[in-house]
Amino acid sequence: MTVQELISKLNLTLCSGASGTKREIKGGYTSDLLSDVMGNAREGDIWVTLQTHKNIMAIASLKEIAAIILVKGRTPEKDTAAESDAEGIPILSTSLETFEITGELYKTIKG
Repeated sequence: MTVQELISKLNLTLCSGASGTKREIKGGYTSDLLSDVMGNAREGDIWVTLQTHKNIMAIASLKEIAAIILVKGRTPEKDTAAESDAEGIPILSTSLETFEITGELYKTIKG
Protein backbone atom coordinates (compact mmCIF):
# COMPACT_ATOMS: atom_id res chain seq x y z
CA MET A 1 0.00 0.00 0.00
CA THR A 2 1.25 3.50 -0.79
CA VAL A 3 1.00 6.59 1.40
CA GLN A 4 -1.48 8.06 -1.11
CA GLU A 5 -3.72 5.00 -0.83
CA LEU A 6 -3.60 5.25 2.97
CA ILE A 7 -4.50 8.96 2.83
CA SER A 8 -7.62 8.09 0.83
CA LYS A 9 -8.65 5.08 2.92
CA LEU A 10 -8.29 6.81 6.29
CA ASN A 11 -9.28 10.32 5.21
CA LEU A 12 -5.96 11.81 6.33
CA THR A 13 -4.86 15.37 5.58
CA LEU A 14 -1.59 15.84 3.69
CA CYS A 15 0.29 18.67 5.42
CA SER A 16 3.63 18.49 3.58
CA GLY A 17 5.98 16.20 1.69
CA ALA A 18 3.61 15.62 -1.23
CA SER A 19 6.40 14.28 -3.45
CA GLY A 20 6.65 11.21 -1.18
CA THR A 21 3.07 9.97 -1.40
CA LYS A 22 4.09 7.10 -3.69
CA ARG A 23 6.26 5.61 -0.92
CA GLU A 24 5.40 2.02 0.00
CA ILE A 25 4.20 1.30 3.54
CA LYS A 26 5.62 -1.83 5.17
CA GLY A 27 4.31 -1.42 8.72
CA GLY A 28 3.73 1.08 11.47
CA TYR A 29 5.15 2.41 14.70
CA THR A 30 3.47 4.51 17.38
CA SER A 31 5.51 6.50 19.88
CA ASP A 32 6.14 10.05 21.07
CA LEU A 33 9.59 9.24 22.43
CA LEU A 34 12.16 10.03 19.74
CA SER A 35 14.78 7.65 21.13
CA ASP A 36 12.22 4.84 21.09
CA VAL A 37 11.42 5.48 17.43
CA MET A 38 15.12 5.72 16.59
CA GLY A 39 15.76 2.37 18.25
CA ASN A 40 12.73 0.42 17.10
CA ALA A 41 10.97 1.81 14.01
CA ARG A 42 11.76 0.14 10.70
CA GLU A 43 12.28 1.35 7.17
CA GLY A 44 8.93 1.86 5.46
CA ASP A 45 6.93 2.28 8.69
CA ILE A 46 4.21 4.86 9.18
CA TRP A 47 5.04 6.73 12.39
CA VAL A 48 2.19 7.96 14.59
CA THR A 49 3.06 10.78 17.02
CA LEU A 50 1.90 14.05 18.52
CA GLN A 51 5.35 15.64 18.13
CA THR A 52 5.40 18.49 15.58
CA HIS A 53 8.95 19.89 15.86
CA LYS A 54 11.80 19.59 13.35
CA ASN A 55 13.50 16.71 15.20
CA ILE A 56 10.84 14.30 13.94
CA MET A 57 12.16 14.83 10.42
CA ALA A 58 15.70 13.93 11.48
CA ILE A 59 14.44 10.62 12.90
CA ALA A 60 12.15 9.96 9.93
CA SER A 61 15.00 10.53 7.50
CA LEU A 62 17.47 8.42 9.50
CA LYS A 63 15.03 5.49 9.77
CA GLU A 64 13.63 5.92 6.23
CA ILE A 65 10.07 6.27 7.55
CA ALA A 66 7.38 6.17 4.83
CA ALA A 67 5.34 8.98 6.42
CA ILE A 68 4.42 10.58 9.74
CA ILE A 69 0.87 10.90 11.07
CA LEU A 70 0.21 13.66 13.58
CA VAL A 71 -2.74 13.02 15.89
CA LYS A 72 -5.44 15.21 17.49
CA GLY A 73 -5.54 17.59 14.51
CA ARG A 74 -1.96 18.73 15.02
CA THR A 75 0.01 20.17 12.13
CA PRO A 76 3.76 20.43 11.67
CA GLU A 77 5.69 23.55 12.61
CA LYS A 78 6.77 25.63 9.59
CA ASP A 79 10.40 24.47 9.65
CA THR A 80 9.24 20.86 10.06
CA ALA A 81 6.96 21.15 7.03
CA ALA A 82 9.79 22.70 5.00
CA GLU A 83 12.09 19.80 5.90
CA SER A 84 9.31 17.34 5.02
CA ASP A 85 9.00 18.92 1.59
CA ALA A 86 12.78 18.86 1.09
CA GLU A 87 13.09 15.21 2.16
CA GLY A 88 9.94 14.00 0.41
CA ILE A 89 8.67 12.38 3.60
CA PRO A 90 4.95 13.12 3.94
CA ILE A 91 3.51 14.52 7.15
CA LEU A 92 -0.17 13.69 7.52
CA SER A 93 -2.72 14.80 10.08
CA THR A 94 -5.81 13.24 11.65
CA SER A 95 -8.30 14.46 14.23
CA LEU A 96 -8.29 10.99 15.81
CA GLU A 97 -6.55 10.13 19.08
CA THR A 98 -3.37 8.03 18.97
CA PHE A 99 -5.17 4.86 20.07
CA GLU A 100 -7.86 5.24 17.42
CA ILE A 101 -5.60 5.92 14.43
CA THR A 102 -3.18 3.17 15.45
CA GLY A 103 -6.06 0.67 15.42
CA GLU A 104 -7.29 1.92 12.06
CA LEU A 105 -3.76 1.67 10.64
CA TYR A 106 -3.36 -1.86 11.87
CA LYS A 107 -6.66 -2.95 10.32
CA THR A 108 -5.86 -1.22 7.04
CA ILE A 109 -2.25 -2.37 6.66
CA LYS A 110 -2.41 -5.85 8.21
CA GLY A 111 -6.11 -6.66 7.80
